[in-house]
Amino acid sequence: MSILDPLDVRLLLALIEDPRAQIGELADSLGVARNTVQSRLRRLSRSGALRQGGREVDLAAVGYDVVAFITIEVTHRDLDGVIAAMRAVPQVLEVYEISGRGDIWCRLAARDVHHLQGALRQLLRIKGVVRTETSLALHEHIPYRLEPLLAGMSHG
Repeated sequence: MSILDPLDVRLLLALIEDPRAQIGELADSLGVARNTVQSRLRRLSRSGALRQGGREVDLAAVGYDVVAFITIEVTHRDLDGVIAAMRAVPQVLEVYEISGRGDIWCRLAARDVHHLQGALRQLLRIKGVVRTETSLALHEHIPYRLEPLLAGMSHG
């Protein structure tokens, strides 16, 4: 179950839209007091919903416990349509066209396996999708990161 109420969701959406927004700007755009924004951000951070740095949402902490990596085989003439249709699936977090086995790779989040099954069925109904192969994430060992890559560039 999600720990988010409607104001929390609006706050997170505002942060996604403008990650550099200041507390005052967030308060103005949401129509609430600065103290309300500060206390919400503090609570979301303490609960683990916001990861370190305070601008990245932890999916499991907000009720999306299942992360799946899906390789999708498509009819090539329908590739653009498949990608466009995938934009309408809210659980789809990212999509890549790939080489090798399959044509598209996507990362998808779900609340539980039933929610995942519904999203997979939605993907399979898209015109041009031939088949999917799903792998579930069991544990995140290294979260998305840029620091080591950028640090390596500074020694260059």
